[in-house]
Amino acid sequence: MLKQQLTSLSTSAVVLAGAALICSSQAMALSPFQATYQFSYNDKNMGSAIRSLKQTGNNWTYVFTAQAGILASATEISNFSLLDDHVISNSFSRNASYIGLSDSFKINFNPAEKTIETYYKGKVYSFAWKTGALDELNAEVQIREDLKKMDSKNNYYITDAKGVAQRKFIQLGTENLATPYGTFSTIKVKLDHGKPERNTTFWLAPKLDYLPVKVAHNDGRSSYGILLTGYQGVTK
Repeated sequence: MLKQQLTSLSTSAVVLAGAALICSSQAMALSPFQATYQFSYNDKNMGSAIRSLKQTGNNWTYVFTAQAGILASATEISNFSLLDDHVISNSFSRNASYIGLSDSFKINFNPAEKTIETYYKGKVYSFAWKTGALDELNAEVQIREDLKKMDSKNNYYITDAKGVAQRKFIQLGTENLATPYGTFSTIKVKLDHGKPERNTTFWLAPKLDYLPVKVAHNDGRSSYGILLTGYQGVTK
């Protein structure tokens, strides 16, 4: 359960920035960064997490890592490029471990063959190409680019082990939020899981280019969250 919650942090986060599409008139240039978070499980501080965006020419790498002590860890990596403010997905990978057990998941986007291939639990799955298909990390980048154009889309095609599906968000208003890194005016949104026992809430900070400064997830009797502890721009 803890391993799944570590890896689902970025999975859920793909739609959180969508609320910003209707709340900003500023155009911010995409730039590399690194953000650190504290990770909690059932209201107990369990470890840390890092989100980083790196650039080499028009090749971008977005990385999410989380560590819950010696119990569990997860790393997700998205490789993509940009074309006229549109994210072009190239590949995605996830590697997770929990008390010695490991799990991995990969996606290859093949626009020339019009297919999307996923690799999970030793099996290969192939899905029909979907224009604009994103992964669980670079979707945040696409949403941010749409924000700059004031594009009010609230549905994005996200690829996971089961294929390509639309994700939606619900805007909950604004809130001032205190973090170890400071207090921010945020936009609060919720991911619609379609199940009453599951809910994920996000707090976006326009001051940090709509970076999520807090994420809170509840799933029955279990809950987890991340809270921003540090942020810095990175020289290209």
